[in-house]
Amino acid sequence: MVYPSFLNGIPIMREPRAHTAKRTMLYMAVSLSVTASGLLICYLLWDIVPEPGKTMNAVLAYRVAGNFPGTEVFVALAMFSAGTLLVVAAQAGFIDGPRVLSNMAVDSWVPRHFSTLSERLTTSNGIILMGLASFAIVVYTRGNIHSLVVMYSINVFLTFSLSMFAMMRLWFGRKGQTHRKRRLTLFSIAFILCATVLVITVSEKFTEGGWLTVVFTGILVAFCFAIRAHYNGVMARLTRLNEDFQGLPVDGVLPPVPKFDPEKATAIVLVTGYGGLGIHTLLNIFRSFPEQYHNLIFLSVGIIDSGEMKGQENIDKLRERTEESLKKYVKLAAYLGLPAIYRMTIGTDVIDEAASLCLNVSKEFPKSAFFAGQLVFQHETWYHRLLHNQTAFSIQRRLIWEGKTMVVLPVRVR
Repeated sequence: MVYPSFLNGIPIMREPRAHTAKRTMLYMAVSLSVTASGLLICYLLWDIVPEPGKTMNAVLAYRVAGNFPGTEVFVALAMFSAGTLLVVAAQAGFIDGPRVLSNMAVDSWVPRHFSTLSERLTTSNGIILMGLASFAIVVYTRGNIHSLVVMYSINVFLTFSLSMFAMMRLWFGRKGQTHRKRRLTLFSIAFILCATVLVITVSEKFTEGGWLTVVFTGILVAFCFAIRAHYNGVMARLTRLNEDFQGLPVDGVLPPVPKFDPEKATAIVLVTGYGGLGIHTLLNIFRSFPEQYHNLIFLSVGIIDSGEMKGQENIDKLRERTEESLKKYVKLAAYLGLPAIYRMTIGTDVIDEAASLCLNVSKEFPKSAFFAGQLVFQHETWYHRLLHNQTAFSIQRRLIWEGKTMVVLPVRVR
């Protein structure tokens, strides 16, 4: 799992990240190739075969030490070093696990609140969850190395196969680009090799613990698809909600409105894209607090998901979409007879970016209060509470701690 973990760790690398990532990947590839090929050559030269109660590396260490004094000490140090290296390598999963979870949450494959790496739910609790899952697997297998290696092998080659297939699919669609044929051939061969190893491992080790890996991985995949389907259903209902406001005049010439006065009470509204959720939130402010606020400021965070991570051009388009939505809110406020401005930022962690943006704006406009909308379902169940309504409350906790006022307004979804 080195390759996928490495890719998910790119955002924390030193700038320039692309250059640093390429150089680091080269170092890793060379070191792993030298180590693996060196071990294989040593196995062949010394005719190493498995022995009861010993790993292949332990057998090799004994064979290398021969009859020299201190053989046991040499082997113990060699095995300790190898074990330490494995412990360090295992930390990659705990470091990048929450980051993988965050990327999946942005794309709606797991609860979206996991997209916020700055929150305890994703980082600290994510690491605890992975630790408990690892402990449960060790207890279930009773620490049997053979079963653990089978489970690891199946999932790691499944990860490799999916990664290589994704790269192959990417370069298949990039027609006319430089080096397309070479890279398409490279990733196609890599995918075939990884998929072949995966199929052979599953078929040969199915009755030796492989079935357990297939079952648990299949359940996890089904669970992710169920979450994705739920979010798609909610989006469909929000689309119907948006249809209620299709006739609003957000295009054309803006009518004259009073001048924006920072000394008057200002409502700062956190919105996403232009649609029913944000419009309902805006209208609810004036229903709940009539004639109290004389200015409006719309705040939005453009979230960089896996689609926008493909280049600067996609990020620029994300920025344009976010700004276009905010301008529509400003026009809507003008037709309501209120002066309005907007502020925005782009990032990968919505809570961190939104809280920071709110605090900066509050310094500029001290006589202000923050508002956000919250989806409320007619028949709310436990999974609704798990999958929705966390972002607004997380931002609210941050702002309240800083002494700011934030009101979360309900938006009903039938």
